[in-house]
Amino acid sequence: MSKKTQPIIAQNMKKKIIIKIGTSTLTANTGRISYSKIEDIARQIVNLKKDFDVILVSSGAIATARQFMEINGDNQSMASKQAMAAIGQPKLMRLYDEIFSSFGLKIAQCLLTYADFKNDEARTNTENTINSLLAHGYVPIINENDTVAIEEIVLGDNDKLSALVASILPADFLIIASDVDGLYDKNPHLHPEAKLIDEVTDLRQVALFAEEKVSGPGTGGMASKIQAAEICKQYGIEMWIVNGGKNNFIVDALQDISSFTKFRF
Repeated sequence: MSKKTQPIIAQNMKKKIIIKIGTSTLTANTGRISYSKIEDIARQIVNLKKDFDVILVSSGAIATARQFMEINGDNQSMASKQAMAAIGQPKLMRLYDEIFSSFGLKIAQCLLTYADFKNDEARTNTENTINSLLAHGYVPIINENDTVAIEEIVLGDNDKLSALVASILPADFLIIASDVDGLYDKNPHLHPEAKLIDEVTDLRQVALFAEEKVSGPGTGGMASKIQAAEICKQYGIEMWIVNGGKNNFIVDALQDISSFTKFRF
C-alpha cells in the first residue's frame, strides 16, 4: 500500500493570489483573443512576483478555437463545444507562452475537473504540483479539462473553479476579473443608475443583486461569482471582483486606487 501523499510546505512567505481571467476579459468583450490584454496581465505579474506568488485561472479555450477555425455543424452543441475547447486550449496556451516569455515569465498548464476536488489525494497532489511550480518560478495557468467535464462550459466561466483552487492552496485572496467594476445593486449593463457595492460581508444581503446581462462572450455572470464567494467564505479567503477590461487592473486593486468590490468574511 502506498504512503498517503503529504502536502509540500511552502518555502517562502509570499502571499498567494489567484487571478481568474474570464472569456470576456481575455477577448475584451469581442469574439477574438486580445493580445494586448495578455500583455497587460504579464506586465502586472512581473511587477507582482517579488512580493506575491501568482496563479492564473484562465478561460478562453473555446473563444481561441473560434478565432482560428470553423467547426462544421452545430457549434452550440455540448460535444462541439468540448471539441472546440480541445482545439483551442493548446492554442491559448501557446499565446500565453509566447507573450509571457517576452516578459521573462515561464508558464505551466494545469487542467482540472471538479472530481479532483472531491478526492483528498487528488487535492493534495494538485496543491503539491502548484506549489512546486511556484517554487521553480513558473506561473501556473489553470483551466477546466473540458474534454471530460462540462460544468464551466455550461455556466460559470471558471468562477467556481478559481474559488476551489484558492481553497486547496490555500490562497490569501482571489481576484476575479469581470467586465464591470464589481457588484452593483442593479445590473449596470441594464440600469445606468446602478451603484457599486464597495464591500460585502453578508452574502445573503447581496444575492438578489446578481442580475445577469442578456448576452456576452463568457458564461460566468454575477451569480456564478456569488457562488465563488460562498466557497471562499467557507475557507476564510477574501475575494475581489475587479474590472479586467481596465489596464493594470490587478496592481491598481492591490494598491487600492481603483473602484471594485471586496468580499470579506
